[in-house]
Amino acid sequence: MDGVELEILWSNIIGIVTERAKALQRIAFSPIVREAGDLACALFDQRGRMVAQANTGTPGHINSLAFAGGHLVKEFAGRCEPGDVLITNDPWLSAGHFFDITILTPIFDGDHLIAYIGSTIHHTDIGGYGIGAGARDVHEEGLWIPPLKFYERGVMNPVLGAMIRRNVRTPDAVFGDLSAQVSSGQAAAEHLIALCKRQGVKDIEVLSDEIIARSEEATRAAIRKLTPGTYHGESQFDVPGGEIITLKTAVTVDAQAGSITVDFDGSSKQTTTGINVVLNYTHAYSTFAIRSCLNPDLPNNYGSLAPIEIKAPKGSIVNCEYPAPVNARHVVGMYVPMPILKALHQVIPSQVLAEGSGAVWTIQIQGKKADGQAFTSSMFNYSGGMGARAEKTGPSATCYPTGVAAVPIEILEAAMPIVFDRKELRRGSGGEGRVRGGDGQSIAFHMRTSDQWLLNAVPSRLNHGPDGIGGGKPGAAGRFLVNGKNVSEARKLTMQANDQVLLETPGGGGFGAPV
Repeated sequence: MDGVELEILWSNIIGIVTERAKALQRIAFSPIVREAGDLACALFDQRGRMVAQANTGTPGHINSLAFAGGHLVKEFAGRCEPGDVLITNDPWLSAGHFFDITILTPIFDGDHLIAYIGSTIHHTDIGGYGIGAGARDVHEEGLWIPPLKFYERGVMNPVLGAMIRRNVRTPDAVFGDLSAQVSSGQAAAEHLIALCKRQGVKDIEVLSDEIIARSEEATRAAIRKLTPGTYHGESQFDVPGGEIITLKTAVTVDAQAGSITVDFDGSSKQTTTGINVVLNYTHAYSTFAIRSCLNPDLPNNYGSLAPIEIKAPKGSIVNCEYPAPVNARHVVGMYVPMPILKALHQVIPSQVLAEGSGAVWTIQIQGKKADGQAFTSSMFNYSGGMGARAEKTGPSATCYPTGVAAVPIEILEAAMPIVFDRKELRRGSGGEGRVRGGDGQSIAFHMRTSDQWLLNAVPSRLNHGPDGIGGGKPGAAGRFLVNGKNVSEARKLTMQANDQVLLETPGGGGFGAPV
């Protein structure tokens, strides 16, 4: 393809998916999507290969959507008609837990299939246990939607709609978000059809081949510059309930083939609490970590991901098997980059960062409003400090690798009877080094209620803070206190009306020996 023509088409495609992602974010009902940007949007070709992703979204959703979209395309090959919309939240086929629902819209010009547009977002509620880690198997965690047609020839599947509505606590919010996904897909379809007509092409297959081939070769070229060999990294951290998780990686660089293999052999086994991670989600954050160090400006698609292979033993914490509980899979999944970065520090030390706080501390609250009406809050998150970089301090109160934002406290206080007593940086919690790690933050809150309320909270790194790298010192460990007492529980907590909660998130590790 001519370079100028390719650039014009590429910028148009990126514009279409990014515009749709931002529109989806604006019209979503859930604060975790609308305010925090916990979503992904991507374009797929007729073969189910991710061609382009939006410029907004989280790595865990985006790279998992690449798998989910590909599976749905294969599952319904030859069975889609104009007006159909596909759906699933199968953890092992998509983004790792029930809350993340993937919607895929086949794009037709008349009766001719052009491409697919897909999105994955975190929904407020999917029934079951809630966002915490206390469920004992996946069936306690909520409604499982297998690959199905959500819409058939433009009409919502009434049976599936009734099943979803009866199995969730907040059906209006759930269907509001589903409608946002469907409508954004329809609008993207209109724009893509117009683009194809403008360019005089019937579909995007030639363009897809060109983009994917160039992206793959550029990634392989970046890998060929590395010193070949196998490099090892290891991270340990505590999770809700106090269990210690170990992640081990062997990162093998094949400079001749231009490929990287990451093997998690030796990592902890899957556990009885809902922090287990499916391989899709492990792959998503592994590839994100590697691509961020190698060529972060390169488009993220099927081609740029192809040279990176992820392996993990079945039944391990990062490749769990059914029926393992997975609802709080981010608690472990967001630590996946840490041992990879330690391994890559031996190859490209200036392009990695020290360990950060890892997983966001996720909160969900259930209770009663003053009028007695029951409510279930949307999930909201708080980050610790990022690890230091070779030449820059780690950003404070910023989560690597997810990049999800915090929901403003004003939004939360307007949505439920919660009062935030404090929200400030935890000064000095970042690890010392030639370059300091980022600071965590302190958040205190209580509920305006005369009744008991339920708290799902999944803090981590309460025993030992994030490691420094290259001689840097660790960041401060976190603290989770209820009425001044330390708490570490995987289960949902029953709280009393006047209980006070304090979160102190960890600081990031330092980079290089202090001078």
